Amino acid sequence: MIVYQADKGTFLRQCNDQEIDQVILASYKAATNTKVSDSEVKSWRASLGYVARALNDPSIPGDIGVAVEFILPQSRKRIDVVLTGHAEDGSPHVIIVELKQWSAVKPSSRDAMIELHAGNLRVHPSYQAWSYAAFLEGFNEAVHEGRLQLHPCAYLHEYEPDGVINSPHYQPYIQRAPLFLKGTPELERLRSFISRYTSKGNGLPVLAELDSGRIRPSKVLADEVYRLLSGNSAFTLLDEQKHVFEAAKAACTQAHADGKPRVIIVEGGPGTGKSVVAVNLLATLRNGLNVRYVSKNAAPRAVYSRSLGKSKDNAHLHQLFDGSGQFIDSPQNDFDALIVDEAHRLTEQGGFYGNEGKNQIMELINAARCSVFFIDEDQRVTLKDIGTKEAIREFAVARGATVEEYALSSQFRCAGSDGYLAWLDDVLQIRPTANTTLDEISYDFQIFNDPSALHAAIEAKNTANRARVVAGYCWPWKSKKNDEEMDIVIGSYQRQWNLNDAEIPWIVSPDSIDQVGCIHTSQGLEVDYIGVIIGPDLVMENGALKTVPRARARHDKTMLGYVKLSKSHPAHAAELADTIIKNTYRTLMTRGMKGCYVYATDPQVAAYFAARLQRQAAVEQAVEVEA
Repeated sequence: MIVYQADKGTFLRQCNDQEIDQVILASYKAATNTKVSDSEVKSWRASLGYVARALNDPSIPGDIGVAVEFILPQSRKRIDVVLTGHAEDGSPHVIIVELKQWSAVKPSSRDAMIELHAGNLRVHPSYQAWSYAAFLEGFNEAVHEGRLQLHPCAYLHEYEPDGVINSPHYQPYIQRAPLFLKGTPELERLRSFISRYTSKGNGLPVLAELDSGRIRPSKVLADEVYRLLSGNSAFTLLDEQKHVFEAAKAACTQAHADGKPRVIIVEGGPGTGKSVVAVNLLATLRNGLNVRYVSKNAAPRAVYSRSLGKSKDNAHLHQLFDGSGQFIDSPQNDFDALIVDEAHRLTEQGGFYGNEGKNQIMELINAARCSVFFIDEDQRVTLKDIGTKEAIREFAVARGATVEEYALSSQFRCAGSDGYLAWLDDVLQIRPTANTTLDEISYDFQIFNDPSALHAAIEAKNTANRARVVAGYCWPWKSKKNDEEMDIVIGSYQRQWNLNDAEIPWIVSPDSIDQVGCIHTSQGLEVDYIGVIIGPDLVMENGALKTVPRARARHDKTMLGYVKLSKSHPAHAAELADTIIKNTYRTLMTRGMKGCYVYATDPQVAAYFAARLQRQAAVEQAVEVEA
C-alpha cells in the first residue's frame, strides 16, 4: 500500500510550498487510520527536502513516480521513498530509498549492525534497504517475475564520509544497496544512480503496477527449513529480527569461547518471526557448535522433520530437533547452545505420564553454555505451562548466567495487522486496548452462524493446502478408538478431530481439510486461512464473556488438575482456567496469515463479535440470535 504518490513535478511543487509533510500526514491518516508522532512529521519535512533537492536536476525526468511510505505486504514495515520510471532501453525500474538523518555512528563487529548510541544497535541502512527489497521480491508477483526491477539504496544526507558507515566491514551490503552520504559529490552520485534507471520517465504506471501487483503465496517456514539448514537463505531477516539474530549468535559464540553461561530471552507475539529467527540461528550455529532446536509442542518438530525427510541428503538433520523433555539427565554444558522455541509451553515435568524431571527451564539452562528462549506468555494454553520470563530469569541467575533480553514487535501474520492482535486482546477481554473495532483493518475476519458454511468457506480457500479448521477441545475424541465415530457434532455438522497419522503431520496432510484440528496440532505453525469453532467453553453471560472450564472434553489434558485445584483454591483455579481458555482462542485465531473465519456455539458470542466489527462488509452471514 502506498501512502503518498505523485509525479516528480507535483512532489517538488509541494516541497517548495512547504506543505509536503501535511499532505503526507493527511494521506497517512486516511490510508491507515492511525496517528503519527510529531517527530515523524518533522522527519518527513527534513528528509524529503533533501530528496527534492536530489530530484531537482534535468537528468531526472519530471514524470518519474515518487511514492512516500510504501507499506510492505503482510507487515507494517514501510519503505521511506520509492522512485519509479523507465531506463534508456524502455525497461521499468523501481528505486527503493532508505532515508536516515544520522550524522555519526560507531562500528559493530556484528554482521550488518552499527551502534547509533551507546548500547543502541541498529541494522546498517544499506542492509535495511536491501532486506526490504528482498522481502518485496518474495511477495510481489511483478517483481518476482522480473517485470519490475528493484534497486535499493540508502541516503544519509546529514552524514559526512568518515570511513565508519562506509567501512569495508559493510561493503557486502553497500554493494547490494549503494550508500549515499552528505556533500555535493555524493549528491551527484545519487542523481546519477536515479537517472540511470529513470531517464525515460513515465513512472506513474510503474508505481501503479508495483502497488497493484498480485501478492504471491507467502513462504512457509516448514517448507523452507531444509533450505535453511543446507545453508541457503530462504528468509531475509528484517530490522529487529536481524538485531536479535546477531545478538543471540554473538552470545552463543562467546559462551562457547569463554565458558561463561548465557541466557537470551526473546519475547514476541504471534507472527513476529520467533520461529524464523530460531531456525536461522540453528542453521548458522550448527556449523561449529553443538546445538539443538527444542520445543515442547511436537507439531512443529514433526512438520520440520517431514520437510527434511523429503531429501535423503537432509534426512539426518532431523536429529537437530528435540523435545523439551530430553535434557533431564544431560550433564552441565553438554551442548554449546539450545534454541528453545515456544518456551511458554515448558512444564515442570515431562514424559508420557508427566512425572519425569524437576523443571524443564532449569534443565535446559543447565544443559547448555548458552540457551535462547523464544517466548509469548499469552500463548500458555495448559495449566501445566510454566514458561514465563520471570521463571527463566530466576533459573538463569541461579546458574550464574548473564541474561540478555530482546523483543520482536513487528507482525508478519494476520495481514501484518498489529491492530487485529490488539482488537483480539480487547474483544477476548484479555486486556483492554484502544482497538475496539476492526474498522480500517484489512485482515479478512468473518463470522458465520453455521459451522458447515464456515467449513465450506475454508475448503474454498484451500487451493494451496494452506487452509484449516480448528476448534476448542470441547468434544471427546471418539474417532481415536473408532474411526467410524464423529467427534465434533453441532446439529447436522459432523466432523472428526485431526487425523491420527504418524506419517504425515495433520496441518500439512492434504486430507486434513476434512478434519478439525486443535491447539496441539496447530500451535507454532501457520496457514493462510484459519477457521475457528469456538466451543461451549466460551459463552456470554450478563453482557460479558465467561469461560466454562467444565465444558472442555473430559480427557482434555490442558485442564488437567483443574478439578482438584478448584476445590482447594477456587478463585485461583478460575483465574488460571480463564487465562488458558482465552489464550487458546487467541492462539487459534492468530494462525491465519490472510484471514480468520469464526463460528461460535453460543449465538450470543457470535453476536458479540459481530457487534465489535463495525464493518458490515466483513460479516459473511448475518448472525441471528434467538430472543
